Amino acid sequence: MTETPASKDFTKLPIEEVLSELNVDPDQGLTQQEAQQRLSSYGPNALPEEETRFWKKIIGYFVGPIAFMIEAAALVSLFLGDWADFFIIFGLLLFNAGLELYQDSKASNALAVLKNSLAPQATVLRDGGFQVIDAATLVPGDIVKIRIGGIVPADLRLVGGDYASIDQSALTGESLPVSKKVGDSAYSGSVVKQGEMTAVVIGTGLNTFFGRTAKLVAGAGSVSQAQTAMFQIGNFLIVVAVILALIMVAVQVYHDVVVTSTWDVKDVLSILQFVLVLLVASIPVAMPAVFSITMALGALALSKEKAIVSQLSSIDEMAGADILCSDKTGTLTKNILTLGDPIAMNGTAPEAIILAGVLASHAEDGDAIDSAVMNALPDKSLLASYQVESFTPFDPVSKRTMAKVVDSEGRHFSVSKGAPQAIVELCQATKEIEETVNKEVSALAAKGYRALGVARSDESGAWTLLGILPMFDPPRDDSKSTIESVREKGVAVKMITGDDTAIAKETARQLGLGTNILTAADVFPPDMDPDHVPAPIAQQILAADGFARVFPEHKYAIVKTFQKNGHLVAMTGDGVNDAPALKQADCGIAVSGATDAARGAAALILTAPGLSVIQNAIDEARRIFERITSYTIYRVALTMDIMFLVVLATIFLHFRALTPIMIVIMSLLDDIPIMTVAYDNNKVSPSPIRWRMSRLLTVSAVLGFFSVVQSFGLLLIGMALMHGPHAQALGLIDEAHLQSMMFLQLVAGGHLLMLVSRKDDWFLKPPYPATPLLIAIILTQLVAVFMCGFGILVPQIPWSLIGLVWIYLLVWLFIMGGVRVAIDHVLDNRSARRVRSIKYVNTPLNH
Repeated sequence: MTETPASKDFTKLPIEEVLSELNVDPDQGLTQQEAQQRLSSYGPNALPEEETRFWKKIIGYFVGPIAFMIEAAALVSLFLGDWADFFIIFGLLLFNAGLELYQDSKASNALAVLKNSLAPQATVLRDGGFQVIDAATLVPGDIVKIRIGGIVPADLRLVGGDYASIDQSALTGESLPVSKKVGDSAYSGSVVKQGEMTAVVIGTGLNTFFGRTAKLVAGAGSVSQAQTAMFQIGNFLIVVAVILALIMVAVQVYHDVVVTSTWDVKDVLSILQFVLVLLVASIPVAMPAVFSITMALGALALSKEKAIVSQLSSIDEMAGADILCSDKTGTLTKNILTLGDPIAMNGTAPEAIILAGVLASHAEDGDAIDSAVMNALPDKSLLASYQVESFTPFDPVSKRTMAKVVDSEGRHFSVSKGAPQAIVELCQATKEIEETVNKEVSALAAKGYRALGVARSDESGAWTLLGILPMFDPPRDDSKSTIESVREKGVAVKMITGDDTAIAKETARQLGLGTNILTAADVFPPDMDPDHVPAPIAQQILAADGFARVFPEHKYAIVKTFQKNGHLVAMTGDGVNDAPALKQADCGIAVSGATDAARGAAALILTAPGLSVIQNAIDEARRIFERITSYTIYRVALTMDIMFLVVLATIFLHFRALTPIMIVIMSLLDDIPIMTVAYDNNKVSPSPIRWRMSRLLTVSAVLGFFSVVQSFGLLLIGMALMHGPHAQALGLIDEAHLQSMMFLQLVAGGHLLMLVSRKDDWFLKPPYPATPLLIAIILTQLVAVFMCGFGILVPQIPWSLIGLVWIYLLVWLFIMGGVRVAIDHVLDNRSARRVRSIKYVNTPLNH
C-alpha cells in the first residue's frame, strides 16, 4: 500500500487544489478503470487482518519461568512413574491455561470491533453516475455522497451541498455534533446527523484518522505487574534450586567416589532421582493457579460493584495505579447540555426568553442544543397556547433557527435563536447593546459556556433581542467527591478531553482538579512520534492538570509518557478516540455507555455511569494484591525451607530428611488447600501498592532462613533423641520415623507460616484469616496428623511425639511472628531514611 498522492496534507489545501492533485472532476467522478488502478496502488479502504492463531494463543499459556518449572515437575513425575503426582500437576497446568483462555475469550478484540465501526457501503460517483459500492473499494479521488443517518466511509473534504451536522465525538471527544460546510473535513467512522453533501475522498484504510487510531491500538499494550512478578519469582527459585542441587550432587559424588569408593550406576540414578524430586518440591506448582483464582474471585466481587473485568491482570494494575487519566464528557460530566440562568436584555423576563427559545426549537431533529433549551422550560403546558406555523432549521450561513408562531388569541409573531452575533445583527441592535452582548458572551466563553441569542419580532417585522441563554455540560453530582476520594487513596487525577480548552478549564475548576490545562496543539508538534515524546514535552505533560483538544495519538502519548516516568496509569474513556490509550494504559477502563471499540480495548468495563465505581475497584484491587503478596511470601519462604533442609541434611548429616513420596505429598498439601487465600480478609492500603521485589524477596528470605533454623533444629533434636534412652518411648526407632516427624513439621509448620506471612503485623491482631482459609489450614493440620498417627503413606509415629512436635511448632509460631514484625520494621525504617535522604539531596541549600 502506498501513501496518498504526493503525500500532501489534503486537510489544509484549498478545495480546487485538492481536486487538481487527486485528478478528479467533481461532476463526473473517477472512471471504473481509474478507480481499479488506484485500488491496486493504495490498497483497500479497510483495516488489515492481523489475528493471532488459536494454537499460538494456547502455546502462550504454557510459556514462562513458572510454567516451565511446572512442566519440568510434570515430566519428572512422568519419568519417575509417579502417575498420581503427574496427573495432579498436569491438571493444575490445564486449569490455569483454561482460566486464562476463558478470560481472553471474554475480552473483545479491539481491532475487530473497530472494523465493525466502519461504513459497509458508500454512495460514489463513478463514470458520471452515482452508485452504491462496497466501502472497502473506495480510493483517494472518489466523489461520494453523505446523508443523514449514514457513516462517513473515508476521510473526506466536502465539495458540494449546503450543510451537514456530523457527530465525530467518538473520534475526537467533542461533546456536540460539528456543523460542516464546503471545504471542511469529515472523518471516517463519524455519523451524519443532519444534512446531505458531496465530498472527495482524501484518505483510505490506515491513512485515515480512524486508521491511524487503529494502528495505535494494534501497537499498544504493556506487560502487567503480575507477569513481571511471576517471571522474577520463577527466576529466583530456579537459581536457588539449581545452585542447591549442584552443591548436593557435588557433595554426594565426592562422598561416593572419594570417601567410600562405591560409585556405580545405581548411585547415579539414585542421586538423579532425588535431585529431580527436590526440584519438584522447589516448584510452586499452584502459584499461577492461586494468582488466577484470587483475581477471578476479585473479578466476581467487582462485577457486583458494577465493574466487569475482561483482563484479570488489570486488577493487579489497578492496585498500583497512581495516576488516573479521565475523559471529561459523560465521565466527569453528565454529557447533557444544560441551560444556565438566562441573561435578560431590554427588560425581558427570564421565563419569556426560555419560552421563545423553545418555540424556535424542533424536538424531532434530536439536536442537543434544541433538547437543552426545551428541557429548561419548567411548565411544558405553556406550549399548548402556541402553534408553530413554519420552522426554518439551523443554517450555517445565517447561523440561527427561526419559527413563525400564532398564539391562542390569533396574534402572529416570529422567534429566532442562534449565534449571539447573528441574533444581534438580525435585531439591528445599537452599538451599546452589541458591546454588552459581546462582553457577556466573552465572559461565558472564558468559563467554557456556549451562548445562544434569542429574539422575537411582532407582526410589523421588527426584531427585539430578548436575551442570552448560557449552556454548559454540568459535572456529575458524584464527580467531585469521587475525585477527592481517589486522591486520598494516593491517585492523581488528570482530565483529558477533546473539548475546547476553556470548557476544560471551567470543568476542572468546578471539580477542584487544577487549571493547568494544556492545549494539545500547543504542546504536541504535528509530526511527533507518540512512542518517543521529547523530554521538554514530557516535562510539560508530567506537570499538567489536564489536556484539551486532544486527538487519539495525544492521549496515547500522554499515557505512555507517564508510564515511561515510572507511573502506573489507569485510563477511562468511552470513544474510538480513547481506544489506543485504553489499550496502552496499565488498566484501561471503559465507562458506562462506551463504544464497542473502547470496551474491546479496555480491561475493566463499568456498567454504572460516572467514576464512583472506581473507588470500589481500587479498594478491591488492593485487597486482592495483599492476598497474592501474602501467598507469594509464604510459598517462597516454604520452598527455601524444604530445599535447604534437604540439602543441608544430606551434606552435613548424610541423612535424607524426606522420602520422594513425602516431598510430593507435602508439596500438594502445602499448595492446594492454601488456594483459599483468595478469600482472605485483608486491610486496604491507603496508597498505591506495587510489586517491590527486593522487599518481598527479603522478607521471604528472612522467614525462609528462620524456617530452615526451625526445621534443622528439630531434625538435630530428633537425631539426638533417636540415639538417646527415650527413643523407644517417643517412637524414634529409626531414620524412617525421624522422616515422618520432619514430614509433620514441614506440613503443619508450613501452614502456620501462612498466618505469619499474610500480614506485616502480629498475626494475633485483626484482620483475622477468613473462614475458608482458616478451615483449610486446620484441615491440612488434621490430615498431616492423621497420616503420621495412623501410618498412612508414611511410617507411623506415636501421638506423644506428634504432641511434642506441635508444642515445638506453636513456640516457633510466636518466634516467626516476632521475626516478621522485626524485619518489616527494619525495612520500613530503611525506606523512611532513603526518602528523607532523597528529600535532603533535592532540597536547595538556604543561604
